[in-house]
Amino acid sequence: MRALVVGGTGPTGPFIVNRLRDRGYRVTIFHRGTHEVPEIPSDVEHIHGDPHFRKTIDEAIGTRTFDLVVATYGRIRHIAEAMVGRTGQFVAVGGFATYRGFISPGDLHPAGLPVPVREDAALVATEEEQRFSWLMASTEEAVMEAHPDAALFRYPYVYGPYQIVPREWCVIRRLLDGRRQIILPDGGLTLVTHGYAENLAHGVMLAVDQPEAAAGQIYNCGDDRQLSLAQIVEVIAHTLEREFEIVSMPHALAFSTRVLALGGSHHTHLDLTKIRNQLGYSDIVPVEEALARTTRWYVEHSPKPGGEIEERLGDPFDYAAEDALIGRFQAAMTELAPLADRGSGLYHHPYPHPTQAGLSRDHRNR
Repeated sequence: MRALVVGGTGPTGPFIVNRLRDRGYRVTIFHRGTHEVPEIPSDVEHIHGDPHFRKTIDEAIGTRTFDLVVATYGRIRHIAEAMVGRTGQFVAVGGFATYRGFISPGDLHPAGLPVPVREDAALVATEEEQRFSWLMASTEEAVMEAHPDAALFRYPYVYGPYQIVPREWCVIRRLLDGRRQIILPDGGLTLVTHGYAENLAHGVMLAVDQPEAAAGQIYNCGDDRQLSLAQIVEVIAHTLEREFEIVSMPHALAFSTRVLALGGSHHTHLDLTKIRNQLGYSDIVPVEEALARTTRWYVEHSPKPGGEIEERLGDPFDYAAEDALIGRFQAAMTELAPLADRGSGLYHHPYPHPTQAGLSRDHRNR
């Protein structure tokens, strides 16, 4: 059996490639060749070319046919169209930005995505509404039109090795640099669906193993258990054996770690019921272990300070500015505390709790 993986060197690619090999596939990866990773074995064939344009796709693939194509990179619609009649099974990977309200929460009423987001939630329908999300949604339509029996996965934020925008690095570097106060938007209570690369690859392989069940289906995917941003920081700090304090600030002020909160202050929590029920998905790596592995990998493969990865993150790591912001914010909180304390007092629940029988009101006049 022959399988083509478009991509293959990103976070989930090596896991997919090696699981296909374990199942007896002869695997070819099609990517630009700008970087190679040691997790791809030497028996895997490489096709170097640009998977973003139909012309370069046709030039690279030629007349080859495959039993399976897993498209995780490039312009998926062009890949899908190029492989019509040339593969027995087509599996595609997209993202959860297709949902209306993901990029612009105010487009929904009430504002923000439903919690959790099911696969049949509204998608961005027009280019005028939100171009990036519309392009992703229209790609899904093109894939299903070209391959009615395709399986398509809406990836969440992917964490693990080789992530080009590793949001965890914002926390890891600060703790390695000796920072003990970590600013988090809204106390870090936001839920954003994450998926560890190995877990997501497992979900994709469930569709490969069950082509009839997955045919024509679109699946949300992610880890079974989700951690809040504050819990993510806690796991990272525990892995690094560092003490830390969360400084809660409004999203608009938390410039240093805003990138952690995809979707701003709104939750972006995907419903995984469908992939669980139809394909039998469950995590193969528990979330705490997955995040610990990710943390250790980025300690060993630390991005260059001020380099390309940190530029993509948009994190200046400006500790002087952070300290000044924390100082002024906490001073303002102290100044405002008397106003916030007005009306507060000893709390008693509102239900009557009589101490004697027959009284119309209890001792607190309830």
